[in-house]
Amino acid sequence: MSDKNIKLIECPRDAMQGWKTFIPTTQKVEYLNTLLQVGFDTLDCGSFVSPKAIPQMADTAAVLDQLDMDATGTKLLVIVANERGAAEAVQYDQVSYLGFPFSVSPTFQQRNTNSTPEESLARVEAIQHLCIRHNKQLVVYLSMGFGNPYGDPYNEEIVSEWVEALLKNDIRILSLADTVGLATADQVYTMTRHLITSLPHIEIGVHLHSTPDNWRSKMEAALQAGCMRFDGALKGVGGCPMANDELVGNMDTEKMIGWLTQQNRLPALNQAALNESLILANRIFN
Repeated sequence: MSDKNIKLIECPRDAMQGWKTFIPTTQKVEYLNTLLQVGFDTLDCGSFVSPKAIPQMADTAAVLDQLDMDATGTKLLVIVANERGAAEAVQYDQVSYLGFPFSVSPTFQQRNTNSTPEESLARVEAIQHLCIRHNKQLVVYLSMGFGNPYGDPYNEEIVSEWVEALLKNDIRILSLADTVGLATADQVYTMTRHLITSLPHIEIGVHLHSTPDNWRSKMEAALQAGCMRFDGALKGVGGCPMANDELVGNMDTEKMIGWLTQQNRLPALNQAALNESLILANRIFN
């Protein structure tokens, strides 16, 4: 395995979607266009969901039309919650991936997408058909992939059963999500290692949430488990709407880059573009 094939997925959409004030479209475009120059594998840049549910993302279509894809190797991902959103998303040639949040917690699935896991599985099938027809790839996020705070049944077998059902739709990328930041490093290692060893033909990623104190232990656990796909957001903003601890948020991409660079595990990034992105992030998320 090459030391240089780790994929970083930058998730400004996750950072922006819960921000308390509306971020102007022009500001989003400027930020995303700068991020496109950094060298991330993928940019999670928007979502096609109900604007009533996520008003911050109501301008995703307008944003996509203004992104400069001519001088970047970074691919775009947008989040969808149903077939209607997917039907809109697949119309954009610049979008490579659609992301769907599938929760192994029935309670969270109902809260997040107003559906049961069984109904969501049917949505995955319909969205995958659209993706195949339009030459897109579907990324399924396994929300509550390390447990949940609701008392819903959870164990390795439950996750494996849902994964098996998802893979019947020829899903090739799964990302385990620590949705409310409750996972321990041991849990991250155990579940990530289980999926990677049992599904060698599937790309397994992690979308972890953390505190300033435990981000490194969680990342080390995933890396030791063999994970080569990591989601993050500059400044560690957002990503934890259900958590009571305001210190819990997305993995801070800048910290991940620093640590992975020390380990010699990252391809070269454009440091000037990263610095400019950090300046813009500080301006937006203040």
